[in-house]
Amino acid sequence: MRNSPVAEAKIVIPAHPLASDESPAWHAQPLDEVLHTLSVMTSTGLSCEEAARRLEQYGRNSLPASKRRGPWLRLALQFHNPLIYVLLVAGAITFGLKDYVDTVVIVGVVLINAVIGFIQEGKAEKALEAVSAMLASHATVLREGERHEIDATLLVPGDIVLLESGVRVPADLRLVRVKNLRVNEAALTGESVPVDKVTEPADEDASIGDRTCMAYAGTVVSFGQAHGVVVGTGAATEMGHIGQLVGEVRTLVTPLTRRLDQFARQITLFILAAGLITFLYGHFVRQMPVLDIFLAVVGLAVAAIPEGLPAVVTIVLAIGTRVMARNNAVIRRLPAVETLGSVTVICSDKTGTLTRNEMTAVRVMLPSLTLEVSGTGYAPEGGFHRDGVAVDFVQDDLLQGLARCALLCNDAQLKHDEATGWQLVGDPTEGALLTLAHKARLDPLETAAAMPRIDEIPFESEHRFMATLHHDHAGHAFVLLKGAPERVLDLCVQDATGQPLDRSAWEASMEAAAGAGQRVLALARCEMPAGTTALSMTDITRRFTLLGLTGLIDPPREEAIAAVAECQRAGLRVKMITGDHVVTAAAIGRQLGLRADRALTGEAVQTMDAVALGRASLETDVFARASPEHKLRLVAALQAQGELVAMTGDGVNDAPALKAADIGVAMGQKGTDAAREAADLVLTDDNFATIARAVREGRVVFDNIKKSLLFMLPTNSGEAGVILLAVFAGLALPVTAGQILWVNTVTAVTLSLALAFEPAEPGVMRRPPRRPSEPLITRVLAFRIAYVSLLMIGVTFAVFEWELMRGSSIEVARTAAVNMLVVGEFVYLFNVRHFTAHAFTRDIFTGNPVAFWMSALLIGFQLLFTYAPPMQQLFQTAALDAVSWLVILALGLGKFLAVEAEKAVLRRLNVQSM
Repeated sequence: MRNSPVAEAKIVIPAHPLASDESPAWHAQPLDEVLHTLSVMTSTGLSCEEAARRLEQYGRNSLPASKRRGPWLRLALQFHNPLIYVLLVAGAITFGLKDYVDTVVIVGVVLINAVIGFIQEGKAEKALEAVSAMLASHATVLREGERHEIDATLLVPGDIVLLESGVRVPADLRLVRVKNLRVNEAALTGESVPVDKVTEPADEDASIGDRTCMAYAGTVVSFGQAHGVVVGTGAATEMGHIGQLVGEVRTLVTPLTRRLDQFARQITLFILAAGLITFLYGHFVRQMPVLDIFLAVVGLAVAAIPEGLPAVVTIVLAIGTRVMARNNAVIRRLPAVETLGSVTVICSDKTGTLTRNEMTAVRVMLPSLTLEVSGTGYAPEGGFHRDGVAVDFVQDDLLQGLARCALLCNDAQLKHDEATGWQLVGDPTEGALLTLAHKARLDPLETAAAMPRIDEIPFESEHRFMATLHHDHAGHAFVLLKGAPERVLDLCVQDATGQPLDRSAWEASMEAAAGAGQRVLALARCEMPAGTTALSMTDITRRFTLLGLTGLIDPPREEAIAAVAECQRAGLRVKMITGDHVVTAAAIGRQLGLRADRALTGEAVQTMDAVALGRASLETDVFARASPEHKLRLVAALQAQGELVAMTGDGVNDAPALKAADIGVAMGQKGTDAAREAADLVLTDDNFATIARAVREGRVVFDNIKKSLLFMLPTNSGEAGVILLAVFAGLALPVTAGQILWVNTVTAVTLSLALAFEPAEPGVMRRPPRRPSEPLITRVLAFRIAYVSLLMIGVTFAVFEWELMRGSSIEVARTAAVNMLVVGEFVYLFNVRHFTAHAFTRDIFTGNPVAFWMSALLIGFQLLFTYAPPMQQLFQTAALDAVSWLVILALGLGKFLAVEAEKAVLRRLNVQSM
């Protein structure tokens, strides 16, 4: 067995380079130093024995399994919530009262919420597995001088890996030999254009996207071949580092969760305090029997607990989820529906989110004029314009000549599929040129048949151009050339009009395009002697005719521009965080309507302290050359400023920030599994505009949750107030605990449920976002609750005392009081459908038909409650006469008008929401 001469030398790389401050900067070291450090020769690679030893030392090239909570612990923790505690207490009370039906309802609500949380948490834990899936499964290595295809998990530091077009890079590699190598790093850096790779070292402080001598695990070779030496495996790769960040990021609770937790604690404290005070007062002051006062306190507790709230909240969220799914937004965690309506800042990745991740030729620079090209992506839709006026490109010989060169000097292909649309096979830059030719109405097959290719010189980084030799079936031969503009200009003597080449004018056009963030390519042509059948480098001399220049960019989606404007009108700030170059990022930012004049780079973010970064995060809209760590810092900085942050992205480099944000939004079509699994929301159409629609639906969801609270809490407070007033005034209880449970249960499943279907309030997207610190119960909402509660107490006692005064039995009086409570809630439903607008809006009959069906159902329930003998026996109720109903309905109408009067006052004060 042959061994490398240096195979036994000691390796000095740390076990986890990314976790060590002493980690070698492989990209900055000369190649000889890298090979010496890793004790390997490029001609032979490692020996099998040495590879086995290093595998034992450094472990497999795979990400470590994350530490996870067992399923039983995850399930048990779903019950660790103050509101759940309150509900369990309510269930115990109803069980003690032998009201088994209500006990089953309450316990069922608790179990349903626990199961939903358990399932959603299980899905979220797949994020790290998705990052692992980004690693390649096989690798071709050089060991003992021979090629071997091995399981990629068996790669070790020092292995020589062979790369070719189309393969996924299996580990972090320092390149030792390259031939026309281009690597697509979009999933790691967000840069949409494949990166040309070299072997020369980069600067030590270069960002990942600028380390051109490195090929990182999880990226894909777009073109060319290379040999690279493994410098990082498994957790020590950049991909592994991202996986570690995903695993370390704690999932933040949603604003709704925080508010409901706070609300549940407040209810718990109120019930305990009110119950204790009531018991002490009734027993020691009023001298009430222990059993009687205990039953009164139980009734108070039952009245105060909104046992239907979790069910209603879950239903509202589920309805919002269904609406969003119809609009191409799939919710992975139920509370995330509402979170979208609360966000104050949207941090968006550029590539694939605000743009299509499809290179597009947007500018054509000809000798006599410059044209703008409309249309985006690889779909051949669009045209050519000069100063906003369409150009007859078919009749323009200069444009046709350039488009013909773009088509023929090209190895890409465009394929159309009914399901997926236009798809590129080949290099994105060549795909953009091919689409340009399509827009000039050139038929690829017809043109290639008329001017077939005879020979070619493929693109190489050394000469920075591609050349193809063609003939026209009439004996004429010619060479078409495309490449870097500086190199092509060196080969040209004239332009397409026959005028001598004005290099300074062309360079000015190049600078203007580059300043707009565009990548510039030059296209040229020269005639060859008749009968020429071969092309060599000696033919590429300074004799070409410059056909023109093209400016290419991954442009913003047109719908994204409109969506950003809509978000800004809604008071949301949109920030773009990308791994692309700062000039390109700033150009796209300006087109999107962002403040791009003060774009910051990841290097600047890295050097800022927390205070400076917090200030910059608010003042800056465009961040370029950002690594996963930079994105995490920016999200954390915004959250530290009190902002509620949504993060969008599609690459594995976005996964940590997606998980750290208050809500992560991933792309469903072109996004990576890592991004989708780390996110709370997945856009199935990869369209930023969908986020604006989702934000609108999130605001509707939160409004409907508040309406449900605004409906339920006065009911609960009114019922509790009736009992408190009776105890402290020494009066008979107008309602029993069992009757209160009936009211709470029947209204929760009818009237409260109806509010889940309410349409959007007028101007919902013209309101500023809610402050993250805003409590669930605002001052205006608290006033409404108190006001309606007093009305409920007043009308209920009025009916109860009136029945007793006219000689009715206690059962009749209590039946009237219960029906008064229900009628009061019935009319209040139509009050609360709009926060401040009057109830008789144009959509009163058409806006929410569910409200009418639920109202009819409630009326049926109450008639059974009042007149059905089994219900009379169960709830100690009695039949009411017509006079009683007239009084109840009159008081209900008075209560309705009183609330409408309060809403009129709020409108005068210009209060738009609660």
